[in-house]
Amino acid sequence: MSSAINQQDTLLRVEHLCQYFGPTKAVDDVSFDIKRGEVFGLVGESGCGKTTTGRSIIKIYDITSGSIYFEGQRICAGTRSYVEAIKAAKAEMKTASPERKAELQAVIAENKNQIHLAKYDHKHSDHQYVETLVAQLNAEYAENLKKAKTPEETEALKKKYREDLRIAKKTKLITKIQMIFQDPVASLNPRMTVKEIISEGLIINGIRDKEYLDQKVYEILELVGLTREHAGRYPHEFSGGQKQRIGIARSVIMHPDLLIADEPVSALDVSIQAQVINLLNDLREQLGLTILFIAHDLSVVKYFSDRIGVMYFGKMVELASSDELFAHPLHPYTKSLLSAIPLPDPISEKKRTRMRYDPLSAHDYNGTDQPSLREVAPGHFVHCNDAEYMAYRREMGL
Repeated sequence: MSSAINQQDTLLRVEHLCQYFGPTKAVDDVSFDIKRGEVFGLVGESGCGKTTTGRSIIKIYDITSGSIYFEGQRICAGTRSYVEAIKAAKAEMKTASPERKAELQAVIAENKNQIHLAKYDHKHSDHQYVETLVAQLNAEYAENLKKAKTPEETEALKKKYREDLRIAKKTKLITKIQMIFQDPVASLNPRMTVKEIISEGLIINGIRDKEYLDQKVYEILELVGLTREHAGRYPHEFSGGQKQRIGIARSVIMHPDLLIADEPVSALDVSIQAQVINLLNDLREQLGLTILFIAHDLSVVKYFSDRIGVMYFGKMVELASSDELFAHPLHPYTKSLLSAIPLPDPISEKKRTRMRYDPLSAHDYNGTDQPSLREVAPGHFVHCNDAEYMAYRREMGL
């Protein structure tokens, strides 16, 4: 694990994320943050909401409720929680006292304001980012132009300024988040060459220099373990592992601050999985990437991640550092997942006790003591109610 993580520098913050599809709560009130430079692992069984969380962060879906902040700026915001708060306040007003009605009217006004702010931030986050970029560019070139000594140098700077300004105006904040998709076959356009696939993002961002594009594609191909001769080929000419390398190259060429790796090795053979994981590890060190690593293979996640979040049925049920989670799992579902990891020793494998997680028998949430994500120990969060919280504290010796 990287020791260079600045614990004070939060790159991504997810607050009360809800992603509903009709009555289905794919992600329900999930909160976590990712520090700059770390790998955050997100694990859980198929259908628990891991991929939906990643897709919501990168704005493939419009989130139902909650907020997502990237580099301190809100990029996603949902309104359902505010709408429901308004409905609840209006329903209560029918029988409320005059004093309470005044309080409820203030609640309604505040939630209406929050809806307006959420819609604005969700729609205009890229525009706000462009304004910041343009202001920085203007200040930088104003200083450089003052230092120019000849008319030729001044003209060259002005030409470069116009080009950089044109590219800055096309830039979107969301492009600083890139995603590696689970299926390396379905995620590549079969009608495009490798060079066209990898350079597409740069072209959309306004890069026109063909020589520059070619050079960047060749550099990134070699960086991910392919060769420049591969640039003119089509996806069907490559193996599964090579296709995934192409997908990684397409993401990395944009110089993202955050890389969302959605089960990037689940469709690959075991030997190829190790190669791709090692490649991601190397890229992380060379390019200073921050990675949200989504997977269901806990062995891979432990090797690769600094912190791990465990999801079940749309909820974040446990969150801790990798070492802490494996040394002191608290939630019954986490213990069940860890008990399912196969051991390479046949004698130990025979003795391994597999735990089955049954939420109905494991928890008593029928009364008023309802669960929420709580910090049981420093940096170790568990989804639990008051009674479970005290039991976990005793289990930790606190």
